[in-house]
Amino acid sequence: MYLWIKSFHLIFVASWFAGLFYLPRIYVNLAQESNPAATERLLGMARRLLRFTTMLAVPALLLGLWLWLGYHIQGGWLHAKLALVLLVIGYHHACASLLKKFERGVNTRSHKWFRVFNEVPVLLLIAIVILVIVKPF
Repeated sequence: MYLWIKSFHLIFVASWFAGLFYLPRIYVNLAQESNPAATERLLGMARRLLRFTTMLAVPALLLGLWLWLGYHIQGGWLHAKLALVLLVIGYHHACASLLKKFERGVNTRSHKWFRVFNEVPVLLLIAIVILVIVKPF
């Protein structure tokens, strides 16, 4: 059963991150867009992607919790991983907050800022995968 839970956890995590990789890319385009029709189309895309990404995050987190508590996984690497997962959740929340600002027309960030913001989940994923595979401590 452990390998099934782990497999589905990884599938949902990969899918969740795919959404976190693409959503800020939509924000880059929104920050550059001046056409109201195109802005509405991008906002619709962002809303749907955020909703879908959130639906993927829930089973990813629940299955991870099941692995941690149900199989007594432990170690210093796990504490570091859990701290990074909290940062991923915070990033996801930040994406939702940024979308609300775009919907209100209150964006104060440049497209260059969003390009940098778009790299954050890549760095988090790299660190998480290294911790899980290498288990350095």
